[in-house]
Amino acid sequence: MASVEETQEIPFDSQWGAGDGTQQVTENEHTDTLTSDKTSSRGKASLLDSGEDTEISKEDTDEDDPNDLPPLEDVGSAITFQDCKDEKFESEESSDTKVQRVEESEGADSGPVTADDGEKPEGEWLEVLGNGLLKKKVLVAGRGELYQPQKGQNVTIRLKTSLEDGTVLQEEPGLSFTLGDGDVIQALDLCVQLMELDETAQIISDSKYAYGTRGSTQPAIPPSARLHMEVQLVDVEEAPDPELLSGRERLDLANSKRERGNAYYQRADFVSATNSYSIALNIVGCNSKVDITVEEESELLDVKVKCLNNLAATQLKLEHYESVLKSCSAVLQHQPDNIKALFRKGKVLALQREYTEAIAVLRKALKLEPSNKMLHTELSKLVKKHSEQKNIEQAMYKKMLGDIATSSPSGPPSKSPWSIPWKWLFGASMVAVGGVAVSIIVAARN
Repeated sequence: MASVEETQEIPFDSQWGAGDGTQQVTENEHTDTLTSDKTSSRGKASLLDSGEDTEISKEDTDEDDPNDLPPLEDVGSAITFQDCKDEKFESEESSDTKVQRVEESEGADSGPVTADDGEKPEGEWLEVLGNGLLKKKVLVAGRGELYQPQKGQNVTIRLKTSLEDGTVLQEEPGLSFTLGDGDVIQALDLCVQLMELDETAQIISDSKYAYGTRGSTQPAIPPSARLHMEVQLVDVEEAPDPELLSGRERLDLANSKRERGNAYYQRADFVSATNSYSIALNIVGCNSKVDITVEEESELLDVKVKCLNNLAATQLKLEHYESVLKSCSAVLQHQPDNIKALFRKGKVLALQREYTEAIAVLRKALKLEPSNKMLHTELSKLVKKHSEQKNIEQAMYKKMLGDIATSSPSGPPSKSPWSIPWKWLFGASMVAVGGVAVSIIVAARN
């Protein structure tokens, strides 16, 4: 199990500005390992997707020099969020697996045919998702439905994975994982929930629920491979309570979940990565009921900050901006000068057009890393954008004020000289005529 000090860094995700810095993760360049390594049945999760440290592929980066940004923590987001008391995220259970019983038709290529409801005899196919891409058939019956594992329990299976032509790709005599945590490929996570203890089943999975279009190097799985898996459920037990684990056990378990998130991030499966980081946060964030050392407390906090930073990276990819701000704020609560959290917070504030606050956050980051070229570039762009916005607003205000100044004042309209009422004109005319008549009479008498 890799220690905290040995953990590698994740890519600096970019949706705004001039691009991501690219960091290393604990995974081979094209390794998308989605099955866990062997673990003990006492509840320790396996170290998943380990490998040599390599950089993330070119398409995941932007044009700027990736060395300009400090490295980030490992990133591996229907989203499952899980909340613990201290910066934990609420779990959103996936909908119940839709199971349809189908009879095996004559010839494997003809597809399954829906069967009547009833018991599940051996040799009968279950269409797990109803879309023909994931099927399960009982080869050896188990102990009964009372012995079916539940989500959150630890299971151990024997696994043999082959291609459709019979080529064996993988054999695991004792693969242990936590059911429903995303520790293994989706096909196994879904189908093992439908098995009974001691049952042996055959599973046929489309690449969509296995290793996808990218395949894997460990185990060696070709791209877009349709897989045939023979699975025996050999053990089911309750998962350990994180509050009762020793400090070292909690660190190991949390790191395994975090590294799992890194693998999902590498596959651009940000939803699953979010789930893995949230589970890791639950483990490090819950109150311990056993004594742990000061050193272990410090290491747990370090893992917590890494998971929060990685969670913010996946949330940014998913454009869940308010969640990014929440994750970054949680980091800054523990480490006010964390460059990665400040940078992402500034990015999100800029995306939300909160330019004044975004500039203040990035300026703080730049004071901490004055030689960081990317911060200089992004801050310059943001200041320019803010200035342009202010100029536009000022021009708009001036136009509004100018229109008001040039418009006619309110009040009663001025009367024109021709607007005198007719009755006054008539009266004035009569007075004038009367005056003329009087003048004529006076003149005649004289």
